[in-house]
Amino acid sequence: MRNTRRGKVRAKKASSVPKEELKRELKISAIDEGTVIDHIPTDATFKVAEILDLENHKGIVSIATNLQSKRIGKKGIVKVGGKSLTQDEVNKIAIVAPEATVNIIKNYDVKEKIKVKTPEIIDNVVKCSNPICITNNEQVPTKFYIARKDPLKIKCHYCERIMGKEDIEIV
Repeated sequence: MRNTRRGKVRAKKASSVPKEELKRELKISAIDEGTVIDHIPTDATFKVAEILDLENHKGIVSIATNLQSKRIGKKGIVKVGGKSLTQDEVNKIAIVAPEATVNIIKNYDVKEKIKVKTPEIIDNVVKCSNPICITNNEQVPTKFYIARKDPLKIKCHYCERIMGKEDIEIV
């Protein structure tokens, strides 16, 4: 089945579809259980994979970037079989991909769709870019406040440095 402007239609057999049409579409296999993170800005797709430590994940992992999106132009998507995200992971994703959607998959169906929300206070998630900040020189956990949501700007609780998306390093 596939969606069209007129609703759902049955997929054609591969033999009846012109070869040129087959080449235009790339499909990523569905997962039976796990998590799909969709609507990731293309420049943040691999950052999301890093946040989730997918390099060491033993289940199925699919990562695609520069896909067409009506909502954000181009997007990335990450599918992770056999993994449920923690709230800490969702909060980290919200910082690098504030428009992302997290889909919980069970028996090949989307059981829950969660629009990520950037937390107002970010505790021990981001490293301060100020080399003389107390958090970089002593055993003090980092703490940031949202200074602006779009474009994202965060402010260090201790040294008051304001950092943009390009300065953010997840710890």
